[in-house]
Formats: sequence, structure tokens, C-alpha cells
Amino acid sequence: MAGLPYIVGNWKMNGTRAMLNEARAIDRAAARFPKVQVAVAPPATLIYRTRDAADIIGVGGQDCHAQESGAFTGDISAVMLKDAGADFTIVGHSERRTIHGETDADVKAKAEAALAAGLGVILCVGETEAQRDAGQAEAVVGAQLEGSCPQTDGAPEKLSVAYEPVWAIGTGRVPSVEDVAAMHKSIRDKLVAIYGEGGAEVRILYGGSVKADNAAELLSVAEVGGALVGGASLTAESFLSIVGAAASLAAD
Repeated sequence: MAGLPYIVGNWKMNGTRAMLNEARAIDRAAARFPKVQVAVAPPATLIYRTRDAADIIGVGGQDCHAQESGAFTGDISAVMLKDAGADFTIVGHSERRTIHGETDADVKAKAEAALAAGLGVILCVGETEAQRDAGQAEAVVGAQLEGSCPQTDGAPEKLSVAYEPVWAIGTGRVPSVEDVAAMHKSIRDKLVAIYGEGGAEVRILYGGSVKADNAAELLSVAEVGGALVGGASLTAESFLSIVGAAASLAAD
């Protein structure tokens, strides 16, 4: 799957059982797009039901705890996600880093726990608007990668990195194509520095107000290997328009 565009929907804290209809519709449509790897990360309460309802798409968690078990009320371990039917988990999303105060070390520990449990990992990185305006964007993201990337054997094979400029998430604002290209190249260079040849195979996704009307342009940028989609993934219609854009580019 390393060479396929990877389009992942992050449902965040949205969805009850009624959302399974959207998951089924996405799953049925995915059969029409064999050149795209499609996945959704529903809330934890729906992981088992989504996996049961979907035959083709990947299903993942939105976070996990670094410990396998213990007195951590309300948390979910990577082992539990795997048991519920998850294929992967997201770690390090800016909302976790900001609202829950997660450090790079926390994110790295979670990523390593997920890999140990047999899950794939989508590791999120991104700068704030103030950091970009100060000319620190690439340095900030590079430091996040150095501190957050898992260091277990075979990590690059099951790792994707999602670049999500914090100031673009849910705002409708999107960096210029030139800015996206520069950042993704910087991320690639850092991944190669961290992992050697393996770093060249890690998919780098773009996230941050990805929608039907900008997906093709963003996905055509060098080193953009897919997208981590937020609000536009909550309905099959809007999400599949992004999947279709990826499929069209993959067919070229």
C-alpha cells in the first residue's frame, strides 16, 4: 500500500450509530477506487461497529494511551483498539497536543505502543500561525518529528506522517501550494535523516481544511501522499469527492 494515495477521514468527536450509514456508503464506493487506500477514524464507540459494517476501508482510532492497561480512567490502549477491530491509530493531533498538553515524548510513546500492538500509525505534526509568521514553521515541525517519531524496528513501514498546519484546521484557510510543497520536502528530508532509506517510504499526508474543491490541487503537490480529512469526511458524499480526486490523479 505504500505507493497508493492514502485518504483518511478523522471524524473527531462526531457520530453515533446513525453514522454507520455513511461508513457503509464510503465502504461500498471504495471498491470503485482500487488505486486509493481509504480509511476512517470514527470515535472509539463506533470502531467495532464500523469494522463490522465495512469490508474494504481501513478503520482506526483517533488516539491511544501509551500503556497497555492500568488505572487510567477513560483512556483506551492500543491493544484495546486492535481488539475492537482497528487497523491504525492517529497520534499527536494538534488538538491533543494543545487541549490535552501532550508533549513530543508522549506522542512518541503512544506511537511505539501502537506499533507494538500491531497497528499502523498516523503521526500528526504542524505549526501555529504565530510560528509560521515568525519563520519557524519548518524548524518547529522538524523538532516535532525528532521528538515524536517512533524508534522501534520496522517503524517506517507502518508509519504515515500528517502535516496539519494548526491555523488551517477547521478554518477554511489553506497554505499556498508552494508552502505545502516546501514543508513536505522538509518533512521528507527529516524522515530520511531519522530513518535512513526507510524514511523515503513513509507517506506524508496533508491535513487542514481539505475539501472537494481543493483536494486535487493539494494532492498533486510533490511529496503529498494523501490527506487526513476532518469535517469533509463526515458525509460519504463530501469524503468520496476527495477520494475521487485522488483516484483521478493516481490514474494519470
